[in-house]
Amino acid sequence: MNLDTYFPALYRTLRYTDGFSRLVIQTLREMLLPPFPFKLLIEQLYWIGVQSWPLIIITGLATGSVMALQFGEGLARFGGTLYVPKLSSLAILREMGPVFTSLLVSGRIGSGMASEISSMKVTQQIDALRALGTSPIQRIVIPRVLACMIALPLMTLFVDYIALGGAMLISKTELNISFGFFAAKIYETITITDLVTGMLKTFVFAFFIAMTACYQGLNSEGGTQGVGRTTTQVVVTSSIFIMISDFFLTKLFFMTLYPRY
Repeated sequence: MNLDTYFPALYRTLRYTDGFSRLVIQTLREMLLPPFPFKLLIEQLYWIGVQSWPLIIITGLATGSVMALQFGEGLARFGGTLYVPKLSSLAILREMGPVFTSLLVSGRIGSGMASEISSMKVTQQIDALRALGTSPIQRIVIPRVLACMIALPLMTLFVDYIALGGAMLISKTELNISFGFFAAKIYETITITDLVTGMLKTFVFAFFIAMTACYQGLNSEGGTQGVGRTTTQVVVTSSIFIMISDFFLTKLFFMTLYPRY
């Protein structure tokens, strides 16, 4: 029985899973082989991290402000406004900061990686690398994966702090909660575990974002029109990876690390 004919969706899923798994295994194997691409890694860190600062600032301020406003308006009906600092800080550090930052990075960085690699394949630059005896994995995949796994946790850390500042500002102006009270409740509520688990999630998210972009780019088909399709597929696929892995990681942390209240 031909799966491609009778079950095309299942066939595409199995084919994608097989190809993605092979690329992951090959990437992990070649990470240990010399030479290490330091220069390419620095270039990718600059492109992923430094050039994303405007996006980071806007994301952090918007996330914190919206969380404080939503919690404040909802809890005000029950006289629970004073719980806004606790709820906002936990939600930002555990979920909103890592997830929102990763989704925005998948849209900006993931799509950019995929379009760049797809263009290299269309113009036969990847074939030229192979002809010169250079591994495309070491030159293309490894620098992007490592740079994303370094930059995304750091960006998430800054988003967390900026979001807490935005939540504190909105709480002061809209809910009449003083800066001192908000800060005291943050120190009382959050622990190093909340911060670390949120950043641990971003290592997994970053790996999926970069690997998805590289896989789709290396397997792009259809010439220049395929570049556009690949870019769209990367954003959708990496977003799905982020959401699914976030659920399982959150479940794991609740079972092992988060305190029982």
